Amino acid sequence: MTEASSSSNTFLYDVFLSFRGEDTRHNFVDHLRDDLREAHLNTFFDDDEIETGDDLRPELERAIKESRASIIVLSPNYASSTWCLDELVFILDQRLTSNQLVIPIFYHVEPTHVRKQDGSFGVAMAAHKQRMEAEVNLEKRSELAKKINRWNKALTEVAQFKGMDARGRKETDLIEEVITNIQHRLGGHLQSNLPLLFGMEDSIESITSWLKDGSSHNADILTIVGVSGIGKTSLARHVHGLYYHLFAKSSFIESISEKCAAQVNGLLDLQKQILSDISKTSQIHFHNNLACISTIEIGLTRKKVFIVLDDIDSVDQMHALLGKKGLYPGSKIIITTKDASLLGRYAQINFSVKPKHRNLLLKGLNEKASLQLFSHHAFMSNGSSEGYEEMSKQLMVYCEGNPWALKILGENLCDKTVAEWEDIVIRLTEETDSHIMKSLPMRFLHSLCLLEKVEEFKVEILEKVGVYKEGILEEVKVFTVEDFTEEILDDVEEFKDEILNNAEEFKDDILDGAKKYTKKFIAWFE
Repeated sequence: MTEASSSSNTFLYDVFLSFRGEDTRHNFVDHLRDDLREAHLNTFFDDDEIETGDDLRPELERAIKESRASIIVLSPNYASSTWCLDELVFILDQRLTSNQLVIPIFYHVEPTHVRKQDGSFGVAMAAHKQRMEAEVNLEKRSELAKKINRWNKALTEVAQFKGMDARGRKETDLIEEVITNIQHRLGGHLQSNLPLLFGMEDSIESITSWLKDGSSHNADILTIVGVSGIGKTSLARHVHGLYYHLFAKSSFIESISEKCAAQVNGLLDLQKQILSDISKTSQIHFHNNLACISTIEIGLTRKKVFIVLDDIDSVDQMHALLGKKGLYPGSKIIITTKDASLLGRYAQINFSVKPKHRNLLLKGLNEKASLQLFSHHAFMSNGSSEGYEEMSKQLMVYCEGNPWALKILGENLCDKTVAEWEDIVIRLTEETDSHIMKSLPMRFLHSLCLLEKVEEFKVEILEKVGVYKEGILEEVKVFTVEDFTEEILDDVEEFKDEILNNAEEFKDDILDGAKKYTKKFIAWFE
Protein backbone atom coordinates (compact mmCIF):
# COMPACT_ATOMS: atom_id res chain seq x y z
CA MET A 1 0.00 0.00 0.00
CA THR A 2 1.38 3.42 -0.93
CA GLU A 3 1.77 6.26 1.52
CA ALA A 4 -1.42 8.02 0.40
CA SER A 5 -3.61 5.02 -0.35
CA SER A 6 -6.99 4.35 1.19
CA SER A 7 -9.24 1.40 0.60
CA SER A 8 -12.43 3.33 1.30
CA ASN A 9 -11.87 6.50 -0.72
CA THR A 10 -12.51 7.13 -4.40
CA PHE A 11 -10.19 9.92 -5.51
CA LEU A 12 -10.74 12.26 -8.44
CA TYR A 13 -7.46 14.17 -8.12
CA ASP A 14 -3.86 13.34 -7.47
CA VAL A 15 -3.03 16.77 -6.05
CA PHE A 16 -4.87 19.69 -4.47
CA LEU A 17 -2.96 22.99 -4.61
CA SER A 18 -3.43 25.36 -1.67
CA PHE A 19 -1.86 28.79 -2.26
CA ARG A 20 -2.28 32.55 -1.84
CA GLY A 21 -3.15 33.91 -5.27
CA GLU A 22 -1.68 37.39 -4.90
CA ASP A 23 1.72 35.90 -4.02
CA THR A 24 2.14 33.02 -6.41
CA ARG A 25 -0.73 32.60 -8.91
CA HIS A 26 1.04 34.20 -11.84
CA ASN A 27 4.51 32.80 -11.23
CA PHE A 28 5.53 29.83 -9.11
CA VAL A 29 2.14 28.12 -8.68
CA ASP A 30 1.27 28.63 -12.33
CA HIS A 31 4.46 26.82 -13.38
CA LEU A 32 3.99 24.15 -10.69
CA ARG A 33 0.44 23.42 -11.86
CA ASP A 34 1.50 23.11 -15.50
CA ASP A 35 4.39 20.78 -14.67
CA LEU A 36 2.22 18.61 -12.41
CA ARG A 37 -0.27 18.13 -15.21
CA GLU A 38 2.50 17.49 -17.73
CA ALA A 39 3.70 14.75 -15.36
CA HIS A 40 0.21 13.17 -15.65
CA LEU A 41 -0.77 14.18 -12.13
CA ASN A 42 -4.42 15.22 -12.10
CA THR A 43 -4.31 18.53 -10.22
CA PHE A 44 -7.09 20.65 -8.70
CA PHE A 45 -6.33 24.34 -9.09
CA ASP A 46 -8.85 26.95 -7.92
CA ASP A 47 -9.08 29.67 -10.57
CA ASP A 48 -11.37 31.89 -8.49
CA GLU A 49 -9.32 34.81 -7.19
CA ILE A 50 -12.25 36.40 -5.33
CA GLU A 51 -12.89 35.21 -1.78
CA THR A 52 -16.55 35.53 -0.77
CA GLY A 53 -18.09 34.56 2.57
CA ASP A 54 -16.50 33.48 5.81
CA ASP A 55 -16.47 29.74 5.23
CA LEU A 56 -14.67 27.46 2.82
CA ARG A 57 -16.68 26.84 -0.35
CA PRO A 58 -18.26 23.34 -0.49
CA GLU A 59 -16.63 22.62 -3.85
CA LEU A 60 -13.19 23.23 -2.31
CA GLU A 61 -13.97 20.88 0.57
CA ARG A 62 -15.02 18.21 -1.93
CA ALA A 63 -11.87 18.71 -4.01
CA ILE A 64 -9.66 18.32 -0.92
CA LYS A 65 -11.50 15.13 0.11
CA GLU A 66 -11.18 13.76 -3.42
CA SER A 67 -7.41 14.36 -3.63
CA ARG A 68 -4.69 11.89 -2.75
CA ALA A 69 -2.25 14.66 -1.82
CA SER A 70 -2.18 18.35 -1.02
CA ILE A 71 0.66 20.76 -1.75
CA ILE A 72 0.52 23.82 0.54
CA VAL A 73 2.49 26.79 -0.77
CA LEU A 74 3.18 28.84 2.35
CA SER A 75 3.98 32.31 0.99
CA PRO A 76 4.31 35.66 2.86
CA ASN A 77 0.59 36.53 2.57
CA TYR A 78 -0.80 33.01 2.96
CA ALA A 79 -2.05 33.57 6.52
CA SER A 80 -3.81 36.83 5.61
CA SER A 81 -6.42 34.76 3.73
CA THR A 82 -9.06 33.13 5.92
CA TRP A 83 -9.82 30.77 3.03
CA CYS A 84 -6.22 29.59 2.87
CA LEU A 85 -6.25 29.01 6.62
CA ASP A 86 -9.55 27.10 6.40
CA GLU A 87 -8.08 25.01 3.59
CA LEU A 88 -5.06 24.27 5.74
CA VAL A 89 -7.21 23.10 8.67
CA PHE A 90 -9.36 20.92 6.40
CA ILE A 91 -6.30 19.41 4.68
CA LEU A 92 -4.75 18.45 8.02
CA ASP A 93 -8.05 16.84 9.03
CA GLN A 94 -7.92 14.76 5.84
CA ARG A 95 -4.38 13.75 6.68
CA LEU A 96 -5.69 12.19 9.89
CA THR A 97 -8.91 10.65 8.57
CA SER A 98 -7.84 9.57 5.04
CA ASN A 99 -4.05 9.39 5.25
CA GLN A 100 -3.77 12.22 2.71
CA LEU A 101 -0.21 13.08 1.74
CA VAL A 102 0.67 16.68 2.72
CA ILE A 103 3.70 18.50 1.31
CA PRO A 104 4.38 22.07 2.51
CA ILE A 105 6.52 24.41 0.41
CA PHE A 106 8.03 27.34 2.29
CA TYR A 107 7.97 29.93 -0.46
CA HIS A 108 10.25 32.80 0.66
CA VAL A 109 9.19 32.43 4.29
CA GLU A 110 11.04 31.09 7.33
CA PRO A 111 9.60 27.78 8.59
CA THR A 112 10.07 29.12 12.13
CA HIS A 113 7.89 32.15 11.28
CA VAL A 114 5.13 29.76 10.23
CA ARG A 115 5.53 27.59 13.32
CA LYS A 116 5.63 30.48 15.80
CA GLN A 117 3.42 32.87 13.78
CA ASP A 118 6.17 35.47 13.50
CA GLY A 119 6.99 37.86 10.64
CA SER A 120 4.25 38.22 8.05
CA PHE A 121 2.41 35.30 9.66
CA GLY A 122 2.42 37.09 12.99
CA VAL A 123 1.09 40.28 11.37
CA ALA A 124 -1.70 38.34 9.64
CA MET A 125 -2.77 36.48 12.76
CA ALA A 126 -2.74 39.73 14.77
CA ALA A 127 -5.08 41.26 12.18
CA HIS A 128 -7.46 38.31 12.49
CA LYS A 129 -7.40 38.65 16.29
CA GLN A 130 -8.07 42.39 16.01
CA ARG A 131 -11.07 41.71 13.75
CA MET A 132 -12.35 39.16 16.27
CA GLU A 133 -12.06 41.60 19.16
CA ALA A 134 -13.91 44.26 17.17
CA GLU A 135 -16.84 41.93 16.45
CA VAL A 136 -19.91 43.08 18.41
CA ASN A 137 -21.96 39.94 17.73
CA LEU A 138 -21.01 37.64 20.59
CA GLU A 139 -21.86 34.45 18.69
CA LYS A 140 -19.75 35.48 15.68
CA ARG A 141 -16.96 36.64 17.99
CA SER A 142 -16.89 33.28 19.75
CA GLU A 143 -16.87 31.39 16.46
CA LEU A 144 -14.02 33.53 15.08
CA ALA A 145 -12.00 32.99 18.26
CA LYS A 146 -12.35 29.22 17.83
CA LYS A 147 -11.25 29.53 14.18
CA ILE A 148 -8.18 31.55 15.11
CA ASN A 149 -7.23 28.90 17.64
CA ARG A 150 -7.56 26.18 14.96
CA TRP A 151 -5.54 28.27 12.49
CA ASN A 152 -2.70 28.78 14.98
CA LYS A 153 -2.54 25.05 15.72
CA ALA A 154 -2.61 24.18 12.02
CA LEU A 155 0.24 26.57 11.19
CA THR A 156 2.32 25.18 14.05
CA GLU A 157 1.62 21.62 12.92
CA VAL A 158 2.31 22.05 9.19
CA ALA A 159 5.59 23.87 9.86
CA GLN A 160 6.90 20.72 11.54
CA PHE A 161 6.35 18.55 8.47
CA LYS A 162 9.20 17.64 6.20
CA GLY A 163 8.71 20.30 3.55
CA MET A 164 10.68 22.08 0.86
CA ASP A 165 12.31 25.47 1.19
CA ALA A 166 12.33 27.71 -1.88
CA ARG A 167 14.91 30.16 -0.53
CA GLY A 168 18.17 30.24 -2.48
CA ARG A 169 16.98 27.71 -5.09
CA LYS A 170 16.02 27.83 -8.74
CA GLU A 171 12.26 27.45 -8.99
CA THR A 172 12.63 24.98 -11.86
CA ASP A 173 14.81 22.73 -9.68
CA LEU A 174 12.37 23.01 -6.78
CA ILE A 175 9.38 22.11 -8.97
CA GLU A 176 11.22 19.11 -10.40
CA GLU A 177 11.99 17.89 -6.87
CA VAL A 178 8.37 18.38 -5.78
CA ILE A 179 7.07 16.34 -8.70
CA THR A 180 9.62 13.55 -8.24
CA ASN A 181 8.80 13.43 -4.53
CA ILE A 182 5.04 13.28 -5.01
CA GLN A 183 5.23 10.70 -7.82
CA HIS A 184 7.35 8.44 -5.65
CA ARG A 185 5.13 8.80 -2.61
CA LEU A 186 1.84 8.43 -4.46
CA GLY A 187 3.03 5.45 -6.48
CA GLY A 188 1.54 6.05 -9.93
CA HIS A 189 -1.71 7.10 -11.54
CA LEU A 190 -5.12 7.17 -9.95
CA GLN A 191 -6.52 3.65 -10.27
CA SER A 192 -9.78 5.13 -11.59
CA ASN A 193 -7.86 6.56 -14.57
CA LEU A 194 -6.37 3.21 -15.58
CA PRO A 195 -8.01 0.97 -18.20
CA LEU A 196 -10.25 -1.69 -16.67
CA LEU A 197 -8.72 -5.07 -17.48
CA PHE A 198 -10.10 -8.58 -17.06
CA GLY A 199 -8.08 -11.79 -17.13
CA MET A 200 -4.72 -10.07 -17.69
CA GLU A 201 -3.24 -10.54 -14.23
CA ASP A 202 -0.46 -12.82 -15.47
CA SER A 203 0.54 -10.36 -18.20
CA ILE A 204 0.52 -7.44 -15.75
CA GLU A 205 2.65 -9.42 -13.31
CA SER A 206 5.11 -10.39 -16.04
CA ILE A 207 5.51 -6.80 -17.28
CA THR A 208 5.77 -5.49 -13.71
CA SER A 209 8.65 -7.86 -13.00
CA TRP A 210 10.33 -6.79 -16.25
CA LEU A 211 9.91 -3.08 -15.46
CA LYS A 212 11.27 -3.36 -11.93
CA ASP A 213 14.28 -5.44 -12.94
CA GLY A 214 17.13 -3.00 -12.45
CA SER A 215 19.88 -5.57 -12.91
CA SER A 216 20.44 -4.78 -16.59
CA HIS A 217 22.96 -2.12 -17.53
CA ASN A 218 21.39 -2.03 -20.98
CA ALA A 219 17.99 -0.71 -21.95
CA ASP A 220 15.20 -3.24 -22.37
CA ILE A 221 12.50 -3.39 -25.03
CA LEU A 222 9.28 -5.38 -24.73
CA THR A 223 7.08 -6.00 -27.75
CA ILE A 224 3.44 -6.79 -27.01
CA VAL A 225 2.13 -8.72 -30.02
CA GLY A 226 -1.41 -9.75 -30.88
CA VAL A 227 -4.35 -9.46 -33.22
CA SER A 228 -6.63 -6.43 -33.38
CA GLY A 229 -8.78 -5.95 -30.30
CA ILE A 230 -6.81 -8.35 -28.10
CA GLY A 231 -5.96 -5.66 -25.52
CA LYS A 232 -2.42 -4.57 -26.41
CA THR A 233 -3.06 -0.84 -25.95
CA SER A 234 -5.11 -1.23 -22.75
CA LEU A 235 -2.46 -3.44 -21.16
CA ALA A 236 0.35 -1.04 -22.10
CA ARG A 237 -1.58 1.96 -20.80
CA HIS A 238 -2.36 0.16 -17.55
CA VAL A 239 1.26 -0.68 -16.70
CA HIS A 240 2.46 2.74 -17.89
CA GLY A 241 0.02 4.39 -15.50
CA LEU A 242 1.22 2.21 -12.63
CA TYR A 243 4.97 2.63 -13.08
CA TYR A 244 5.84 5.76 -15.08
CA HIS A 245 6.86 7.48 -11.84
CA LEU A 246 9.82 5.11 -11.44
CA PHE A 247 11.62 6.80 -14.34
CA ALA A 248 13.10 10.24 -14.90
CA LYS A 249 10.86 10.81 -17.93
CA SER A 250 7.99 8.94 -19.55
CA SER A 251 5.86 9.11 -22.67
CA PHE A 252 2.86 7.25 -24.07
CA ILE A 253 2.46 7.68 -27.84
CA GLU A 254 -0.87 6.18 -28.88
CA SER A 255 -2.33 5.02 -32.24
CA ILE A 256 0.85 5.69 -34.19
CA SER A 257 -0.13 3.91 -37.42
CA GLU A 258 -3.55 5.55 -37.49
CA LYS A 259 -2.18 9.05 -36.90
CA CYS A 260 0.57 8.63 -39.48
CA ALA A 261 -1.96 7.52 -42.09
CA ALA A 262 -4.51 10.22 -41.25
CA GLN A 263 -2.26 13.31 -41.34
CA VAL A 264 0.43 14.54 -43.70
CA ASN A 265 2.65 15.55 -40.77
CA GLY A 266 1.37 12.83 -38.47
CA LEU A 267 4.79 11.32 -37.77
CA LEU A 268 6.38 14.72 -37.18
CA ASP A 269 3.62 15.57 -34.68
CA LEU A 270 4.33 12.34 -32.82
CA GLN A 271 8.05 13.14 -32.73
CA LYS A 272 7.23 16.52 -31.22
CA GLN A 273 5.04 14.82 -28.62
CA ILE A 274 7.77 12.46 -27.49
CA LEU A 275 10.25 15.35 -27.37
CA SER A 276 7.88 17.36 -25.21
CA ASP A 277 7.59 14.43 -22.82
CA ILE A 278 11.27 13.52 -22.44
CA SER A 279 13.15 16.79 -22.84
CA LYS A 280 12.92 20.55 -22.49
CA THR A 281 13.30 21.24 -26.21
CA SER A 282 9.60 21.21 -27.05
CA GLN A 283 9.69 24.94 -27.90
CA ILE A 284 12.13 24.35 -30.77
CA HIS A 285 10.39 24.35 -34.13
CA PHE A 286 11.11 21.37 -36.35
CA HIS A 287 10.05 21.25 -39.98
CA ASN A 288 11.09 17.74 -40.94
CA ASN A 289 11.52 14.28 -39.44
CA LEU A 290 15.30 14.09 -39.80
CA ALA A 291 15.97 17.21 -37.75
CA CYS A 292 13.69 15.89 -35.03
CA ILE A 293 15.33 12.45 -34.88
CA SER A 294 18.73 13.78 -33.79
CA THR A 295 17.14 15.74 -30.92
CA ILE A 296 15.14 12.69 -29.83
CA GLU A 297 18.34 10.63 -29.83
CA ILE A 298 20.00 13.11 -27.49
CA GLY A 299 17.05 12.98 -25.07
CA LEU A 300 16.93 9.18 -25.07
CA THR A 301 20.62 8.81 -24.24
CA ARG A 302 20.67 11.29 -21.34
CA LYS A 303 17.94 10.04 -18.96
CA LYS A 304 16.29 6.82 -17.88
CA VAL A 305 12.95 6.83 -19.67
CA PHE A 306 9.83 4.68 -19.91
CA ILE A 307 8.22 4.98 -23.32
CA VAL A 308 5.24 3.21 -24.87
CA LEU A 309 4.97 3.25 -28.67
CA ASP A 310 1.47 2.01 -29.42
CA ASP A 311 0.47 0.42 -32.74
CA ILE A 312 3.77 0.59 -34.63
CA ASP A 313 3.63 -1.02 -38.07
CA SER A 314 6.81 0.02 -39.88
CA VAL A 315 10.56 0.27 -39.42
CA ASP A 316 10.38 3.92 -40.55
CA GLN A 317 8.12 4.77 -37.61
CA MET A 318 10.54 3.03 -35.23
CA HIS A 319 13.49 4.99 -36.60
CA ALA A 320 11.64 8.31 -36.40
CA LEU A 321 10.66 7.81 -32.75
CA LEU A 322 13.71 6.00 -31.31
CA GLY A 323 16.58 6.91 -33.61
CA LYS A 324 19.59 4.62 -33.68
CA LYS A 325 22.05 5.89 -31.05
CA GLY A 326 20.66 3.69 -28.31
CA LEU A 327 19.05 4.35 -24.94
CA TYR A 328 20.14 5.37 -21.46
CA PRO A 329 20.91 2.36 -19.20
CA GLY A 330 17.82 1.18 -17.35
CA SER A 331 15.37 2.66 -19.85
CA LYS A 332 12.31 0.59 -20.75
CA ILE A 333 10.46 0.71 -24.06
CA ILE A 334 7.15 -1.04 -24.72
CA ILE A 335 6.00 -1.47 -28.31
CA THR A 336 2.56 -2.73 -29.28
CA THR A 337 2.22 -4.18 -32.76
CA LYS A 338 0.64 -6.88 -34.89
CA ASP A 339 4.02 -7.71 -36.44
CA ALA A 340 6.20 -9.85 -34.18
CA SER A 341 9.25 -9.46 -36.42
CA LEU A 342 9.25 -5.66 -36.53
CA LEU A 343 11.70 -4.86 -33.73
CA GLY A 344 14.12 -7.59 -34.76
CA ARG A 345 14.33 -6.17 -38.27
CA TYR A 346 14.81 -2.66 -36.92
CA ALA A 347 17.37 -3.48 -34.23
CA GLN A 348 19.66 -5.38 -36.60
CA ILE A 349 20.35 -2.30 -38.70
CA ASN A 350 19.90 0.61 -36.33
CA PHE A 351 20.93 0.33 -32.67
CA SER A 352 24.66 0.82 -32.14
CA VAL A 353 24.22 -0.83 -28.72
CA LYS A 354 21.72 -3.67 -29.02
CA PRO A 355 19.07 -3.55 -26.28
CA LYS A 356 17.74 -6.66 -24.59
CA HIS A 357 14.49 -7.66 -26.18
CA ARG A 358 11.57 -9.97 -25.50
CA ASN A 359 8.12 -10.62 -26.97
CA LEU A 360 4.84 -10.98 -25.10
CA LEU A 361 2.16 -12.67 -27.21
CA LEU A 362 -1.38 -11.81 -26.09
CA LYS A 363 -4.00 -14.48 -26.67
CA GLY A 364 -7.75 -14.50 -26.09
CA LEU A 365 -9.24 -14.37 -22.59
CA ASN A 366 -10.31 -17.54 -20.84
CA GLU A 367 -13.99 -18.34 -20.34
CA LYS A 368 -14.22 -16.81 -16.85
CA ALA A 369 -12.55 -13.52 -17.83
CA SER A 370 -14.55 -13.35 -21.07
CA LEU A 371 -17.81 -13.65 -19.13
CA GLN A 372 -16.71 -10.99 -16.63
CA LEU A 373 -15.77 -8.52 -19.36
CA PHE A 374 -18.89 -9.20 -21.41
CA SER A 375 -21.17 -9.00 -18.35
CA HIS A 376 -19.54 -5.75 -17.24
CA HIS A 377 -20.74 -4.10 -20.45
CA ALA A 378 -23.96 -6.04 -21.03
CA PHE A 379 -25.31 -6.22 -17.45
CA MET A 380 -23.11 -3.80 -15.47
CA SER A 381 -22.13 -6.74 -13.25
CA ASN A 382 -19.66 -9.64 -13.10
CA GLY A 383 -22.10 -12.28 -14.29
CA SER A 384 -25.05 -12.90 -16.59
CA SER A 385 -28.57 -11.90 -15.58
CA GLU A 386 -31.23 -14.55 -15.14
CA GLY A 387 -32.57 -15.81 -18.46
CA TYR A 388 -29.47 -14.73 -20.41
CA GLU A 389 -26.98 -17.35 -19.21
CA GLU A 390 -27.10 -19.75 -22.16
CA MET A 391 -27.01 -17.00 -24.77
CA SER A 392 -24.06 -15.38 -22.98
CA LYS A 393 -22.17 -18.68 -23.25
CA GLN A 394 -22.91 -18.87 -26.99
CA LEU A 395 -21.60 -15.34 -27.48
CA MET A 396 -18.43 -16.18 -25.51
CA VAL A 397 -17.73 -18.95 -28.02
CA TYR A 398 -18.33 -16.59 -30.93
CA CYS A 399 -15.93 -13.92 -29.62
CA GLU A 400 -13.11 -16.43 -28.97
CA GLY A 401 -11.84 -14.38 -26.02
CA ASN A 402 -11.29 -11.17 -28.01
CA PRO A 403 -11.75 -8.29 -25.48
CA TRP A 404 -12.74 -5.75 -28.11
CA ALA A 405 -15.41 -8.05 -29.56
CA LEU A 406 -16.73 -8.84 -26.07
CA LYS A 407 -16.94 -5.14 -25.26
CA ILE A 408 -18.73 -4.23 -28.50
CA LEU A 409 -21.21 -7.10 -28.14
CA GLY A 410 -21.87 -6.23 -24.51
CA GLU A 411 -22.46 -2.55 -25.23
CA ASN A 412 -24.81 -3.32 -28.13
CA LEU A 413 -26.83 -5.84 -26.10
CA CYS A 414 -27.07 -3.76 -22.93
CA ASP A 415 -30.75 -3.13 -22.00
CA LYS A 416 -31.98 -5.36 -24.85
CA THR A 417 -34.82 -7.86 -24.31
CA VAL A 418 -34.41 -11.64 -24.35
CA ALA A 419 -36.10 -11.73 -27.77
CA GLU A 420 -33.61 -9.20 -29.16
CA TRP A 421 -30.73 -11.25 -27.75
CA GLU A 422 -32.09 -14.40 -29.36
CA ASP A 423 -32.30 -12.64 -32.73
CA ILE A 424 -28.67 -11.49 -32.48
CA VAL A 425 -27.46 -14.96 -31.50
CA ILE A 426 -29.28 -16.49 -34.49
CA ARG A 427 -27.70 -13.97 -36.88
CA LEU A 428 -24.24 -14.64 -35.56
CA THR A 429 -24.53 -18.42 -35.65
CA GLU A 430 -25.87 -18.36 -39.22
CA GLU A 431 -22.73 -16.66 -40.56
CA THR A 432 -20.67 -18.46 -43.16
CA ASP A 433 -18.16 -21.04 -41.87
CA SER A 434 -15.60 -20.45 -44.62
CA HIS A 435 -12.05 -19.96 -43.37
CA ILE A 436 -11.86 -16.72 -45.30
CA MET A 437 -14.79 -15.14 -43.48
CA LYS A 438 -13.48 -16.44 -40.14
CA SER A 439 -10.21 -14.66 -40.87
CA LEU A 440 -11.85 -11.28 -41.45
CA PRO A 441 -11.54 -8.63 -38.76
CA MET A 442 -14.44 -9.15 -36.34
CA ARG A 443 -15.54 -5.55 -36.72
CA PHE A 444 -16.74 -6.38 -40.24
CA LEU A 445 -19.00 -9.20 -39.09
CA HIS A 446 -20.28 -7.20 -36.10
CA SER A 447 -21.09 -4.19 -38.24
CA LEU A 448 -23.22 -6.38 -40.49
CA CYS A 449 -24.99 -8.29 -37.74
CA LEU A 450 -25.21 -6.04 -34.68
CA LEU A 451 -25.90 -2.53 -35.87
CA GLU A 452 -29.42 -1.73 -36.96
CA LYS A 453 -29.18 -0.57 -40.57
CA VAL A 454 -31.08 1.77 -42.87
CA GLU A 455 -32.21 1.87 -46.49
CA GLU A 456 -29.50 4.27 -47.61
CA PHE A 457 -26.79 1.79 -46.59
CA LYS A 458 -27.63 -0.60 -49.43
CA VAL A 459 -25.74 1.30 -52.12
CA GLU A 460 -23.01 2.65 -49.86
CA ILE A 461 -22.08 -0.68 -48.33
CA LEU A 462 -21.78 -2.40 -51.70
CA GLU A 463 -19.54 0.43 -52.90
CA LYS A 464 -17.45 0.57 -49.74
CA VAL A 465 -17.05 -3.16 -49.27
CA GLY A 466 -15.20 -3.52 -52.55
CA VAL A 467 -12.24 -1.60 -51.18
CA TYR A 468 -12.03 -3.77 -48.08
CA LYS A 469 -9.68 -6.14 -49.88
CA GLU A 470 -6.86 -3.67 -49.16
CA GLY A 471 -7.91 -3.57 -45.51
CA ILE A 472 -7.57 -7.31 -45.30
CA LEU A 473 -4.11 -7.16 -46.83
CA GLU A 474 -3.17 -4.74 -44.05
CA GLU A 475 -4.48 -7.24 -41.47
CA VAL A 476 -2.67 -10.28 -42.94
CA LYS A 477 0.48 -9.63 -40.90
CA VAL A 478 -1.58 -10.16 -37.73
CA PHE A 479 -1.83 -13.83 -38.46
CA THR A 480 1.91 -14.49 -38.59
CA VAL A 481 1.64 -15.43 -34.92
CA GLU A 482 -1.00 -18.02 -35.75
CA ASP A 483 1.02 -19.57 -38.61
CA PHE A 484 -1.54 -19.47 -41.36
CA THR A 485 -0.45 -16.42 -43.34
CA GLU A 486 -0.01 -18.44 -46.52
CA GLU A 487 -3.53 -19.83 -46.26
CA ILE A 488 -4.94 -16.30 -46.36
CA LEU A 489 -2.59 -15.11 -49.08
CA ASP A 490 -3.59 -18.03 -51.32
CA ASP A 491 -7.23 -16.97 -51.18
CA VAL A 492 -6.84 -13.22 -51.05
CA GLU A 493 -8.11 -12.73 -54.61
CA GLU A 494 -11.43 -14.28 -53.61
CA PHE A 495 -12.06 -11.89 -50.72
CA LYS A 496 -13.80 -9.18 -52.67
CA ASP A 497 -16.34 -11.44 -54.29
CA GLU A 498 -17.10 -13.38 -51.15
CA ILE A 499 -17.61 -10.22 -49.09
CA LEU A 500 -19.87 -8.79 -51.76
CA ASN A 501 -21.90 -11.99 -51.78
CA ASN A 502 -22.30 -11.83 -48.01
CA ALA A 503 -23.17 -8.16 -48.15
CA GLU A 504 -25.91 -9.00 -50.65
CA GLU A 505 -27.13 -11.76 -48.34
CA PHE A 506 -27.49 -9.27 -45.48
CA LYS A 507 -29.31 -6.75 -47.67
CA ASP A 508 -32.63 -7.37 -45.94
CA ASP A 509 -31.07 -6.70 -42.55
CA ILE A 510 -29.57 -3.52 -43.90
CA LEU A 511 -33.01 -2.23 -44.81
CA ASP A 512 -34.33 -2.66 -41.26
CA GLY A 513 -32.87 -0.08 -38.89
CA ALA A 514 -32.43 3.42 -37.67
CA LYS A 515 -30.71 6.43 -39.20
CA LYS A 516 -28.73 7.20 -36.07
CA TYR A 517 -26.30 4.44 -36.98
CA THR A 518 -25.46 5.73 -40.46
CA LYS A 519 -22.15 7.38 -39.65
CA LYS A 520 -21.09 4.69 -37.20
CA PHE A 521 -21.82 1.89 -39.64
CA ILE A 522 -20.10 3.46 -42.63
CA ALA A 523 -17.08 4.22 -40.40
CA TRP A 524 -16.36 0.50 -40.11
CA PHE A 525 -15.45 0.48 -43.78
CA GLU A 526 -13.20 3.55 -43.83
